[in-house]
Parts: sequence; structure tokens; C-alpha cells
Amino acid sequence: MNHQGQEWRIEVLAGGDTLRQERLTWALHDTLAKIDSLTLGFADSAVSAGDGHKGGAIGDVALWAAVGTAARPVSQILITAIKEWCETERQRKVELTHRGSTVTIPACPDEAQQRIIREFMDKAAEDETGNEAE
Repeated sequence: MNHQGQEWRIEVLAGGDTLRQERLTWALHDTLAKIDSLTLGFADSAVSAGDGHKGGAIGDVALWAAVGTAARPVSQILITAIKEWCETERQRKVELTHRGSTVTIPACPDEAQQRIIREFMDKAAEDETGNEAE
């Protein structure tokens, strides 16, 4: 990755269905591209399709995002946008990784999942503002 700002890895989970994962990843990309102060792109981990495969790439389909500076924490906006995107379809699920921590955001999180997501958001906001806990 190696992009300026705070780096995130965003992977749509589709239960091994690569075509669905690719379609949903593009849809999420289009949604996140509207966020100011967010640089977005596709991860470099996809590999070229071999004989007998359609399309240009197979394998890991993921996005990266780099958060720039803004008046309010862009990480909060990013995570909220992903949560809202997941809620639009019951089967949507996204894995979000930041600074070695990973959280899975499902379409309908239960109370425990909501608490984990909130804690992840709080830690990301602390990291973004430079108030890292030791």
C-alpha cells in the first residue's frame, strides 16, 4: 500500500463467491469515493487469471483507504459509511483492518458486535487525532 495518511484495508466478505465479492467491492468503492479527505484504491494483491478463467484477476479483492486530515475524524465517517452500506443488504459483511486491528462489520450486528465496532471506532479516532493510548 504505502499511501499517505492513515491506511485501512477494506475487504467485502462474500463466502468465497469471487464474482459477488468483486461486484460488491466495486459498489462499496463507489460509495466510499464520495467521502472527502479519503484516498481510495484497490489492493495490489489480486493475481492474473490463468487458462479457463474469465476476467482479468482472481484472488484477493480488497480496497485500501488512506485518511487525510479533516475537521472531524474521517475514520468515524469511513466506518459509519461502511456500516450504512452493509445495512442496505442483509448478506453484506465487510472486514476492516487498521494498524493491525481487525473488525468485521455485518449488515445486522448484535449487541456484542456493536460494542466491538464502537471500541474499534474509538481506537481509530484516537489514533487519527494523535492521542494513542500506550
